[in-house]
Amino acid sequence: MSDPLTWESSYAIALALKRSLPDIDIETVTLGNVHEWTLALGDFDDDPALVNDDILSAIYQEWYEELLT
Repeated sequence: MSDPLTWESSYAIALALKRSLPDIDIETVTLGNVHEWTLALGDFDDDPALVNDDILSAIYQEWYEELLT
């Protein structure tokens, strides 16, 4: 079993989003989408109140860069 995802796991969250949403157009994704979809991940286990735009932006950036590779 893998470790639970937390807001500090931006790269792991990005990989999980990439796997769970393979057909998404990253150019249309908002920070609100990143927030909603992260909370919906089965392995995510952190306080939703601890998130901020910097964290969501970091997740988005990691996801974007993963799609370029």
